[in-house]
Amino acid sequence: MKINQHQKAFKEIVEQSRPPLGKRPEWLKVRLPSGQNYKDVYQLMRENKLNTVCEEAKCPNIAECWNRRTATFMILGDTCTRSCGFCNVKLGLPKKLDLDEPRRVAESVAKLNLRHVVITSVNRDELYDGGASIFSETVKLIRQKMPLTTIEILIPDFKGEEHAFEIIMKNPPDILNHNLETVKRLYHAVRPQAKYERSLRLIQWFKRRGLRTKSGIMVGIGETNTEVFELMNDLFSYGCDIMTIGQYLQPTKNHLPVDRYVTLNEFKEFKEYGLRLGFKAVESAPLVRSSYHADKHAEVI
Repeated sequence: MKINQHQKAFKEIVEQSRPPLGKRPEWLKVRLPSGQNYKDVYQLMRENKLNTVCEEAKCPNIAECWNRRTATFMILGDTCTRSCGFCNVKLGLPKKLDLDEPRRVAESVAKLNLRHVVITSVNRDELYDGGASIFSETVKLIRQKMPLTTIEILIPDFKGEEHAFEIIMKNPPDILNHNLETVKRLYHAVRPQAKYERSLRLIQWFKRRGLRTKSGIMVGIGETNTEVFELMNDLFSYGCDIMTIGQYLQPTKNHLPVDRYVTLNEFKEFKEYGLRLGFKAVESAPLVRSSYHADKHAEVI
């Protein structure tokens, strides 16, 4: 991961202005992955040459989710075309499309008998449809093999191109997820190739087509609590049904630094505020990530 000059300047400002973080709080510590279901998922991913965001993003909940037989597949390869300052996925020029990937994902879902599956991807800005056709084919093949499995897709913004959105709707998921990741003020540093308003409009577009919508953010990367509440207002007004909020953790020293460890009480306040606004579900806790309790969100009406 190589951050750009603007991100480097932002990183330096945060490191110079923040008070010492101190030791990582106890609530951010997790056990090492274990359990038979975890081992089954891990082995199958290796056999089928598949990627999971659980591993690529070093998700702290990997053991819990895999042992509950839910998993998040990362399609379209393991190389991203965008330089987000928080992400541990490899940046570079992706390889050619693996057109057989949807079949292998669907067969893996069937073999593992997953009750809920999340499909996400790297950004593929060099493609005409941003990879939407691979998303659509993956959903179609999972439906054919596992009609009772609920499907959530966590999509990139496809540069706001509606022709890509239409491709997604040819085989719609049960839940359409697109993460805002951070507050509007920090977009230039955190998501330099993305646009806050564009992501909001994406959520609104799919909500108006009748899909259940979801989004997530990380906190502790330089935002204020007031900005979090303002973001929640924006998401709800644009039709978001479900929201996730978790603590940002710096993957490597080359990524944007942690600004602060958000307290348990603050996470509770975020959740209570979101539910008062009218969100159907809000997951808000330090170790929450976008796919955390995703199977339960599929039951939300």
